[in-house]
Amino acid sequence: MLKIAFHPIYKHPLPKGHRFPMEKYELLPQQLLHEGTCTQANFFQPEKPNDKHILAVHDPEYYYDLVNLTLDQRAARKIGFPLSRALVQREILIADGTIKASEFALKHGISMNIAGGTHHAFSNRGEGFCMLNDQAIGARYLQQNSLAQNILIVDLDVHQGNGTAEIFQNDASVFTFSMHGKSNYPFKKEQSDLDIALENDTDDSAYLKLLEKTLPNLIAEQQPNFIYYLCGVDVIKTDKLGKLSLTVDGCKARDRFVLEQCKANQIPVMCSMGGGYSPKIKTIVDAHANTFRLAQEIYF
Repeated sequence: MLKIAFHPIYKHPLPKGHRFPMEKYELLPQQLLHEGTCTQANFFQPEKPNDKHILAVHDPEYYYDLVNLTLDQRAARKIGFPLSRALVQREILIADGTIKASEFALKHGISMNIAGGTHHAFSNRGEGFCMLNDQAIGARYLQQNSLAQNILIVDLDVHQGNGTAEIFQNDASVFTFSMHGKSNYPFKKEQSDLDIALENDTDDSAYLKLLEKTLPNLIAEQQPNFIYYLCGVDVIKTDKLGKLSLTVDGCKARDRFVLEQCKANQIPVMCSMGGGYSPKIKTIVDAHANTFRLAQEIYF
């Protein structure tokens, strides 16, 4: 069965007019249930994980400043959300969702987190709507519990996974691959193990051709025994924070290719949803829902 991490805390109240579409976290599970892609049995609720799993990735001083709300104002502003106890609790539960979903992926081949993909969280700071790096925490959890050794992170959000790149910059056991918009945030890029920076207005055809040329070779070279897939839908042409030109169908074809590669190579994959900022919430929800529809179609 496809297991999906979700908690009502994922939809966090934000000031009126805030550009982050928090409502997608409530609407996405509702859509999946309404159309019959999922039932309530597919969903599980994350809980507070042991701090040691977070501290395996994040600097203790930074983490406890977050928890105690003692982060300095400049550092808090870079995150982009008004800092609160509930917001930090949300981020902690998202990380646990990814930890538990990683275990489910080992059992069932694939698993998902309705939220996550917090790839702008560095070891010692947060930025870009990210505070704790859920997939980095999941990767370390698998390694420290001898559940996976060689891990591949496939980050196809429109923004570079700069925090993930920094966390694993000196770690050959986790290969970071980021394919992102060249002129998008973050404007100062980190160095992933493999970065593919795309020109503005890259369309379905050019995007898919590059991905199809790159991913199978990467899997063959790295021989990972676990894959984290960050499947942001901010690659779509209508996205307010992206500069690429994929259609919703092109984004779906991207997801199909990645998931079919994981299935064909019998590599467990855990998917975090990442970004999506199109003006119409329906576009965001439909593009994200496609990933879940494909997971059901390909694996179950």
